[in-house]
Amino acid sequence: MCQLLDTELPAELARDGDLILGGIFSFRTGQDYVVNTFQTIPEERKCKNFNYREFKFAQTVIYAINEINKTPDMLPNFKLGYKIYDNCGTVDILRAALALVSGGNREISDNCTKTDTVQVILGHSGSQPTIGFAQVVGRFQIPVISHFATCACFSNRKEYPTFFRTIPSDYYQTQALAKLIKHFKWNWIGAIAVDNEYGLNGITAFKQAAQEYGVCIEYSEAFSSSDPPERLQRIVEIIKKATSKVIMAFMSHREIKMLVQVLNKQNITGMQWVGSEAWIIDHSLTDVEGHDILVGSLGFTVTRANIPGLEEHLRQLHPSQFPESPFVRDFWEDTFDCILSENANANKKPCNGSETLQNIQSQFTDVDELRFTNNVYKSVYAVAHALDNLITCKPGEGLFSNGSCADIKNIQPWQVLHYLNTVNFTTKEGEKVYFDSNGDSPARYDLVNLQKTNRGTMEGLTVGLYDASLQEGHQFVMNNINNIIWGNLLTEVPVSMCSQSCVAGTRKVLQKGKPICCFDCVPCPAGEITNLTDSIHCTKCPPTHWTNEQKDACLPKPIEFLAHDEILGTLLVLFSLLGVFVTVITTIVFYCHKETPIVRANNSELSFLLLFSLTLCFLCSLTFIGKPSNWSCMLRHTAFGITFVLCVSCVLGKTVVVLMAFRATRPGTNVMKWFGPTQQRLSVLTFTFIQVLICILWLTINPPFPFQNMLHYQDRIILECALGSAIGFWVVLGYIGLLAMLCFILAFLARTLPNNFNEARFITFSMLIFCAVWVTFIPAYVSSPGKFTVAVEIFAILASSFGLLFCIFVPKCFIILFRPEKNTRTHLMGKS
Repeated sequence: MCQLLDTELPAELARDGDLILGGIFSFRTGQDYVVNTFQTIPEERKCKNFNYREFKFAQTVIYAINEINKTPDMLPNFKLGYKIYDNCGTVDILRAALALVSGGNREISDNCTKTDTVQVILGHSGSQPTIGFAQVVGRFQIPVISHFATCACFSNRKEYPTFFRTIPSDYYQTQALAKLIKHFKWNWIGAIAVDNEYGLNGITAFKQAAQEYGVCIEYSEAFSSSDPPERLQRIVEIIKKATSKVIMAFMSHREIKMLVQVLNKQNITGMQWVGSEAWIIDHSLTDVEGHDILVGSLGFTVTRANIPGLEEHLRQLHPSQFPESPFVRDFWEDTFDCILSENANANKKPCNGSETLQNIQSQFTDVDELRFTNNVYKSVYAVAHALDNLITCKPGEGLFSNGSCADIKNIQPWQVLHYLNTVNFTTKEGEKVYFDSNGDSPARYDLVNLQKTNRGTMEGLTVGLYDASLQEGHQFVMNNINNIIWGNLLTEVPVSMCSQSCVAGTRKVLQKGKPICCFDCVPCPAGEITNLTDSIHCTKCPPTHWTNEQKDACLPKPIEFLAHDEILGTLLVLFSLLGVFVTVITTIVFYCHKETPIVRANNSELSFLLLFSLTLCFLCSLTFIGKPSNWSCMLRHTAFGITFVLCVSCVLGKTVVVLMAFRATRPGTNVMKWFGPTQQRLSVLTFTFIQVLICILWLTINPPFPFQNMLHYQDRIILECALGSAIGFWVVLGYIGLLAMLCFILAFLARTLPNNFNEARFITFSMLIFCAVWVTFIPAYVSSPGKFTVAVEIFAILASSFGLLFCIFVPKCFIILFRPEKNTRTHLMGKS
């Protein structure tokens, strides 16, 4: 048997009925700082101050019960009564809950329930006190319906099997708050909570949600109204030194008042507050010194509603209705500044009985913004609907075994609990009321902005809404953003970031030892871009593209080749044409003086063939200039190889002729018959034909082709002629080099032959230049970048061609044109 050990605790407001609804509210919220040791039974604390909102909650319960009792269609033949307790402090609230469980009797039956036990307990407004008694009450299978306890912990059905609420869980509020902070791009904030399960669970859930949206917490602190002042002072110092400008306050109105007072004394302003619904629209905030600090605060609260007839009920309140209520007496005396007791206070006049609330404007009678009050109203109606469903149950359709119904003459709280789980109705305002499997209500909030009114009070202006039942991305809606007043009376959205956003073209690099919101902006590496803000990765451009200067876009790489219209290409074309011109002039000079001894003595046929080949060499260099194509690539290398072999073959033939001619002047020799004009032509033709065969094989097996070289330069494409077969190229070049070396050796051997005009000496010089050019060409060719590779090749062609032209033909032209006296047979034979 359960036995009540304490003295009976009378209810503040009570009315008898067939079914009793219990209620626990804190009409007074102030308490002295006391630490219970629990070595003795704690005494009931004396509460102070007035909390008109809580008293309005209690009166709303009474109004809803009266309204239900007058409705013939609901609970026929049953009248609802109530027992409402006014207690503050967790210990005294728990004492009141146990009084509602016991029904006030000294002893109760072995199952600890009796008909005079309340069917349900409405309240409390705070999560922490509700946590204190909900588990205990749950053991007696008595439902608890809260209108304001938002702690997400209550969704745990194992811990709180009989708990319901008409206010959404803090889980949804923390999700909404995190999305709100993300919406305004505040990623560097501070967090302060009340040091109890409501605050700690709420701030923990908020930090988890904030982390999902990339929001960082610079500091996270907690305190309670019962903590020593030093703890609050330490938190204020943290706020003062912090760099974040947004503070998320997950606490009740008591703690936020204490914090605001200390901040105001130290003149710490300029913060943007984001608050939980426990304090964001609490009217008592205006009473605290320094409340202007909170102007501009944002937070979510339950949606507004209208309760017809409630204002008339509140204004009809009179002490005669509750003669045993100390609070009603104190409330009346404070409102009208008079005294009701017989022992009149000398400082106050006695009440004359004509006082009325009909024309009084106060927080108690104000029904312009009913939010949590509507939750209380819905709670009473939820119980009424559950009781009505239980009473009107038809056999076979009940919630108990075999569809049985409850005994309406002995209704038990545990039976009401079963029917509360199935409640589903629509209010007069069109709002649906039901409880999910965890006892939670649908999550729908108004986003409010605390603004100062002309009366000097603070009110919450609705600037948006949040509906968790909608699809992701459509849950949060801003509908009045232009009317928002920001913290510190700013006209624009305040900025609270650890690091400024990284613009396109840069990526985020985290700062060592700091949260992810603190980072440096590093430009993307060469060849990589990002066109997003706050990107953590840079994307590589395609091989054919390169970054612009801002590194936020990939542009097609410019294609580079040795063109005619650029300075280098133009100069090489001019030198090539100059070579052709000089060669043609030389040919004309030789042709006009072909009968002179100096032309005839130097094998005029080979000389003209050499001049022709030199002309082709100069013209061949033009094929290397311009945009490479399949034909130009094949033509430039084969034309170069064949014309140079033709040129060197002619020089080789001339060298052999010189050697043979001097051998023929010796007595008894007959060498010239083996190297006459026919043999000379055949030798040139044979040497050239071999090169032609090499070029044909090269073009057949793996010919040169145009190629986009993307490896040499990162930022541009070099359009060049790939060799195709490197072996073919080097064989062509090697064959030319072999003939040039052979020619050089023969000319070197003939350099000392006695003659006034020894052509072998000039051939030696020309081959020396030729070989020097091509020996230096190889490393220059390999190491030159891009289009300069082609320029080096052209330079080698022109240099070697000019070397042959100048060394072999210029001395002769000089004698023909300027020293005609030396252009005689006698002089050439050395006899003069």
